[in-house]
Amino acid sequence: MVNLIGEFGKPNVMSEKPPPIPARSFAFAVRIVNMCQELEALPGSSRILANQLLRSGTSIGANVEEAQGAQSKADFTAKMYIACKEARETHYWLRSLIETNLVPENRLAPLLDKANQLVAILTTITKNSRPTK
Repeated sequence: MVNLIGEFGKPNVMSEKPPPIPARSFAFAVRIVNMCQELEALPGSSRILANQLLRSGTSIGANVEEAQGAQSKADFTAKMYIACKEARETHYWLRSLIETNLVPENRLAPLLDKANQLVAILTTITKNSRPTK
């Protein structure tokens, strides 16, 4: 069984602000890496899916980090858009692991939720950073 390690740090109290997107995407990547290490130990197709999940799940944070050093607003938007696409792909691979019965749904539900949150946040950032017409 896959052991999903950690959450995004301390539980949020109503008065606390959620962590910024670079911290959230990094914490998500750490959880993906830990899960993929366990999937790699399993026989069969789980290794191939783990590789795909590892690439997309860690790419989210890498692109968010790149966006922090963007050379222009257009560059920032492009990198955040790529991060959003990677979050969507990660969500796909997580669903694939569930549907193929490689990992029980209850074990991946928290990661699916975090992937959905990242998609929503990154979609909003991308939309808000585009030039208005």
